Amino acid sequence: MSKNSGLAVFVVCLLVLFSCKNKQTEREIDVVESTKDVNNQIPNEVKEKLMSNPPNGMVWIPGGSFLQGAVDQDEMAMSHEKPQHAVSVDGFFMDITEVTNAEFTKFVNETNYITVAEREIDWEEMKKQLPEGTPKPHDSILQPGSLMFKKTKTSVPNLYDFSQWWRWVIGVNWKHPSGPESSIEGKENHPVVHISFEDAQAYCKWAGRRLPTEAEWEYAARGKKTSAIYFWGDDRSALSKMVNSWEGEFPVNNTLQDGFERTAPVKSYPPNDFGLYDMAGNVWEFTTDWYNINYYQELKSSNKDIFNPQGADKAYNPNMPYTPEKVIKGGSFLCSDSYCASYRVSARMGTSLDSSAEHVGFRTVATPEMLVK
Repeated sequence: MSKNSGLAVFVVCLLVLFSCKNKQTEREIDVVESTKDVNNQIPNEVKEKLMSNPPNGMVWIPGGSFLQGAVDQDEMAMSHEKPQHAVSVDGFFMDITEVTNAEFTKFVNETNYITVAEREIDWEEMKKQLPEGTPKPHDSILQPGSLMFKKTKTSVPNLYDFSQWWRWVIGVNWKHPSGPESSIEGKENHPVVHISFEDAQAYCKWAGRRLPTEAEWEYAARGKKTSAIYFWGDDRSALSKMVNSWEGEFPVNNTLQDGFERTAPVKSYPPNDFGLYDMAGNVWEFTTDWYNINYYQELKSSNKDIFNPQGADKAYNPNMPYTPEKVIKGGSFLCSDSYCASYRVSARMGTSLDSSAEHVGFRTVATPEMLVK
């Protein structure tokens, strides 16, 4: 194999994460559209009863207004986190923790659901979202799997080239998160990972829930710290006590100052003002919003009151022109000051609908209207 052809195969393997393996199912549309329920009305006495007795594992997030986006003192803020814009959201229930392996196991056992990372790869479908002329890799490469992180042996001068620390591993999925021979035994209380947006939507439909909008997620994450960089304030020195993140030189050495190399059991760190755990670090979390780098600027320019925003009408990321992406929030155990730093509340990133990796999970929300249907 020539150097060029070998590189092409490697690139395609990485693009599997950011490409479509299977056509989106109708269940995605069903669940996403349920976000419109926030504007429906139910009797106040019914709503008050629900608020005082939230579903198991959830907490009521009272509605309110806030400034979405990067705060002025955040020196690490990126352009797609700006400008700040006023947003109002109705109240909703939110999972106290990220969905765990135990919870996802129950879903799979009851539905026989097969995640994207476990399905055979359809090359004809996948290549529609790859650059024209991308060569088909050997069938031995196009096998079900997911992306796993790997440390580098030496310092990395170019932190924009993520191929240096990601590898496509056949046989890796939510049941085998650390390699094809690994298992989730003993990790029942860790967040489920190697989950795609489609998988998260399927879980939501089964549970009678939905994924949060980006605005709901950020509002819930901020709690009462509406003008702070982190959910606990502006003190960076508290990071290792508050968040499962990467401390040390990324991606060479993790000092484990926070106690964990990869994922941590949920509730390993203090909750925010609303009683929510891991709203920073551990694993990225899906929202329903399309990732569009211009969206915040367009909202600010509209000069309109923004209530229960559903996100951009379409995705736009010039760095990923072939693949529409959804917004993920919260950062993960791989975030460090030198790379990502997405334990900041305003941080956001895009990931494709069928992406799966060991640092992405989700949590669900529900409105009172959804619970009385």
